[in-house]
Amino acid sequence: MTEVVNIPASIPREQSQVVEQHSSLHRQRVIWGWVFLAPWIIGFFAFILIPMVASLAFTFTNFQLNHPEDIAYIGLRNYEKLLKDPNVRTSLRTTLIFMVFALPMSIIIPIALAMLLNAKSLLGKAIFRTLFYMPFIVPTVSAVGIWEGYLNTQSGWLNRLLRELGLYAPDWLNSTTWIYPALLLIGIWGTGNAMLITLAGLQGVPTELYEAARVDGAGIWSQFRHITLPMISPVIFYNLILTTIGLFRYFDIPYMLKGGTGNPGNTTLFYNIYLYKNAFTFQDMGYGATLAWLLFVLAMIVTVVLFVTARWWVYYAGGETS
Repeated sequence: MTEVVNIPASIPREQSQVVEQHSSLHRQRVIWGWVFLAPWIIGFFAFILIPMVASLAFTFTNFQLNHPEDIAYIGLRNYEKLLKDPNVRTSLRTTLIFMVFALPMSIIIPIALAMLLNAKSLLGKAIFRTLFYMPFIVPTVSAVGIWEGYLNTQSGWLNRLLRELGLYAPDWLNSTTWIYPALLLIGIWGTGNAMLITLAGLQGVPTELYEAARVDGAGIWSQFRHITLPMISPVIFYNLILTTIGLFRYFDIPYMLKGGTGNPGNTTLFYNIYLYKNAFTFQDMGYGATLAWLLFVLAMIVTVVLFVTARWWVYYAGGETS
């Protein structure tokens, strides 16, 4: 993009040189701007746009990873198979049930922890913040191994503690009743990133608002409801979006715990696991791509709904909604 500058003959020579220098500087800025943008643009096309277009094309084929030479156009058969596949409904139901429990906890617990760590009366806040954040940086494979031992029915520390207290010690990882609480415990353990983001939002709330509220006689709950929540609602919205998309893509923890078998009783057959099994275990990339596009559409619909409803509860500077 270059800018053509027409210099009238009536402009003195000194002024024309200034205009030419300005045009040259503008041209250099544009060129360097594209140079710095080039890595992102190349990465976007190479790793996002082109693979997405290719996967959409695969949904109309019978592409098999073990026989790529036999690829052929089959029209809408993959979509017809998707509509008739009972495992699709089962995996979607499993994902949505887990989301109903996990989504509120992933918002409420970071807020509660951030409020606690933001309290002026708490000693050693820096140490506690570090301790709460550290599980987030633990590799998932290591974390699953730790929790698999911790929740072991016979030798796990949690069940030992429950027995010492005279309480029921459940079979966390092999019971259809207790598998979701086990997955929620593992998820809560790694909530440090959301807690840190929420804490940053809390520290950005002007203290004058609390002082004015106390002068007006507002209590702790009233301050939290009318000041804290509205002021950190953009942060809550950010965590909500990321958590929702993450739950649609929930894969690594249940897969490492149960190897993608869905045990016990299909309670760990999450949609992303079923997608992975079709694409890479059964090597049916055409049907796997179809499942992936259904996941993309569902996540996009939910995200759009959240953005539309945000105008009624997300508040930005000046007390205006989004």
